[in-house]
Amino acid sequence: MATGLLALLDDISALVKVSAASLDDVPTQVAKTTSKVSGIVIDDTAVTPKYVVGLDPSRELSIIYQIAKKSLINKLILLSPAALILGFFAPWAIPPILMLGGAYLCFEGYEKVHSMFSKSHADAGDDSGDNLEVITPQELEKERIKGAIRTDLILSAEIVAITYATVAEKPLLTQIAVMLAVAVFITIAVYGFVGLIVKADDIGVHMAKDEHHPQVRKIGHGIVKFMPVFLKILSYVGTAAMLWVGAEIIAHGIPFTSHALDNLEHSLADVPALAWLAKVVVSAIGGLILGALIEKIVLLFRKVFANKK
Repeated sequence: MATGLLALLDDISALVKVSAASLDDVPTQVAKTTSKVSGIVIDDTAVTPKYVVGLDPSRELSIIYQIAKKSLINKLILLSPAALILGFFAPWAIPPILMLGGAYLCFEGYEKVHSMFSKSHADAGDDSGDNLEVITPQELEKERIKGAIRTDLILSAEIVAITYATVAEKPLLTQIAVMLAVAVFITIAVYGFVGLIVKADDIGVHMAKDEHHPQVRKIGHGIVKFMPVFLKILSYVGTAAMLWVGAEIIAHGIPFTSHALDNLEHSLADVPALAWLAKVVVSAIGGLILGALIEKIVLLFRKVFANKK
């Protein structure tokens, strides 16, 4: 009896040691994964502020909180378990799902570029003003939140899939701990920074009040003047990041394009910043072309279904 109890205690001790070793590896894996998903994090951070532009300033933080809450729920309850299950039963399904998400990002990025440079958009607004649908601020807010959550779901899926791929060979306990830690850390970091961005002009207005020191007021005025320019730049960065991230995800799912990107990066390895920039530019241009092709296919399907109706 005593021997059996000692054997059981030895087994428990060994299990605790293995678990502790796995948990010790978690911070390293979280740091490694965070660096791998940096492009997607930039995309998420740059894209989100546009969803609160033009809405009631008093509602900005509430809207960001709602998006962040849904993003965290999606990562923890929907995407992470799905990645673990797929990774166990059907690991072959993860790359195609990632590529579909990448295609959606390219499509959405192209739509944004097209809307920036298309004059027909403005002309259509002049001719068909009577046909515009009028919605309340509450309805507009709901639509913006839905759009932000939809885009975030794609980006979150990419983050979770890349996280899983990084720890796929690790023990299950490590996989779960890393995926939970990455989900929480990235969500707080992204939406905390987004909240700071959208409220920066309010902070500037407060700093510019007469009761503050002249130097503080000067900084406040500078923030107020700079934020509209910064938000515009950020929207361009977000669009470019959508194209870059989407195309790179697709490229890594196709051996030929994956090798081509790797070769490009290796050819400029002596100048890491230039290698990174070259890969980003090539990916963004490829994403733009792919997005244009996807838009043509979508329009064709819409015409076919419209004719059937």
